[in-house]
Amino acid sequence: MHHNVRGALLSLLAFAIYASTDVIVKFLGGVYSPVQTIFFSTLFSFPLAVLMIMRDPEPGTLRPKHPWWALARAVATLGSGISGFYAFSVLELTQTYTILFTMPLLITVMAVPVLGERVHWRRGAAVLVGLGGVVVALQPGQTELGLGHLAALVAAVCSATASVIVRKIGADERPVVIMLYPMMANFVVMGAALGFVYQPMPVEHIGLLALMAILGSAAGLIIIAAYKSAVAIVVAPMQYSQIIWATIFGLAVFQESPNIHTLYGAAIIIASGVYIVLREEKSGSKSKRPVLQTRSRAETGINLRIGPLLDRMRDENSDK
Repeated sequence: MHHNVRGALLSLLAFAIYASTDVIVKFLGGVYSPVQTIFFSTLFSFPLAVLMIMRDPEPGTLRPKHPWWALARAVATLGSGISGFYAFSVLELTQTYTILFTMPLLITVMAVPVLGERVHWRRGAAVLVGLGGVVVALQPGQTELGLGHLAALVAAVCSATASVIVRKIGADERPVVIMLYPMMANFVVMGAALGFVYQPMPVEHIGLLALMAILGSAAGLIIIAAYKSAVAIVVAPMQYSQIIWATIFGLAVFQESPNIHTLYGAAIIIASGVYIVLREEKSGSKSKRPVLQTRSRAETGINLRIGPLLDRMRDENSDK
């Protein structure tokens, strides 16, 4: 099997697993507050963080070299997690994914002030077309927009912010530091709020939370294998396959029939995102590819953040 085909298949598998974890988020979101779901999801993800710390051969402390950027990313991740979990709990899966798919567009815009990126007219036009896709999907004026739609948009903005910050400081910070601080922020903040919203959980729901943490970690490792096998231009667009799983899971599990306007809007947003990826690949310079080099899905602080790990592996290979 050709290495690019293998990488594409691995990434498709990873994003199918990610989509299945979002089904769990939506199911539990119908019963529990996002605060409770995020707290216990983070709790079950800590063993992976401990293993990463134990296996990290790089000397140094766990103090960030860029504390203010690390704090800003932790705050953005908190916002992305709580708003994203809420959006999944109240919106149809296809609608939530459609709005979250604006992340590459938002990263392109944010890269201008944060990374000093220059956005030429082609990518600028792609951003505008993609934002037009949001209008097509949501049909403002004809569709009643609620807190769920706002939450999904906040999640996309916060996640894009967190991803751009990773591009800003990722070369200087240890991967374990980049992963650990948002997890700790989730654990402390959600733990402090847990007493106000806590509901007793049966063992099967606790098992679902543990399964979500395991599946999320497995998907991250599979994505790493995909990027080791195939070039980034092949793997990066595969995240959009989640809209297919959202449609399937929505119909099979939650009896959701996707609105045709949502699918049209999603198609426009996906086309814009893929075009931006293609333009960044053509530009060549790593510093000018903030979207292509952002290899994770929406930030929640509870799953393996694969981008810094891949960057570190690439740097190690280049030194050999």
